Amino acid sequence: MSKRLKLTKIIFIVILLAIWEITAHAHIFSRLLFPSLEDIFSTLIHELEKGNVMLQTYNSIKMILEGMIIGDILAIIVSIWAMISVKINEYVTTLVAIMDPLPGIALLPLTILWFGTGKNSIIFIIIHSVLWPMILNTVTGFKTIPKIYLEVGSNIGLKKFKIITNIMIPSALPSLLTGLRVGWSRSWRALISAEMIFGATAKESGLGWYIFEKRFMLDMPGVFAGLLIIVTIGFIVETVIFEIIEENTIKKWGMTN
Repeated sequence: MSKRLKLTKIIFIVILLAIWEITAHAHIFSRLLFPSLEDIFSTLIHELEKGNVMLQTYNSIKMILEGMIIGDILAIIVSIWAMISVKINEYVTTLVAIMDPLPGIALLPLTILWFGTGKNSIIFIIIHSVLWPMILNTVTGFKTIPKIYLEVGSNIGLKKFKIITNIMIPSALPSLLTGLRVGWSRSWRALISAEMIFGATAKESGLGWYIFEKRFMLDMPGVFAGLLIIVTIGFIVETVIFEIIEENTIKKWGMTN
């Protein structure tokens, strides 16, 4: 990302914060419903000092990592399986077309019946959210691999496993990263939504449950403090972590413009 683009983003964020503060002090809305930045940040600092919100943030990140790791591994396995034959590919493509548009939150009634209202239900929803876009992009990436790459691998004596790990996955990396981005954003939203509806066990509640509790107590600065943490984590993952991964892989290797 160019320095000029970074500066533009920073200026845009500063303008939004200024508009927020002006609106809050103009008392256009009730202070209870629209707190000032001072109230939000002071509440955030207080919550961080208490440590509870840090634990809930850790719980949310832990759950999404567990769900995404399982979902990504399953997606790669299914995608490789889909490349075995045209018929299997059609089955997988049909399944993805059915399941991909289905919001994870719509599965809550079923997951509650299957797994209860704890951590396992949320992880299942995360897996659902990341699995289908990851399969879709991985299969697309595998299909775009030049056949000569696979033929060269076979000619030099690589076994099937080596062809998968040394040729197919690296060649499909741009599509894999796209699927990972889409899966991350969908699973992050699904995680927070699921936590807000039924949370998890007392020791494993996350940011969504934190926001729900603050809303129930009409602590709007606390609600916005929780939202700020969610937005910050999402922003860091999208614009920092994925950017670093892309810079050191597909951009460095000339796999994208």
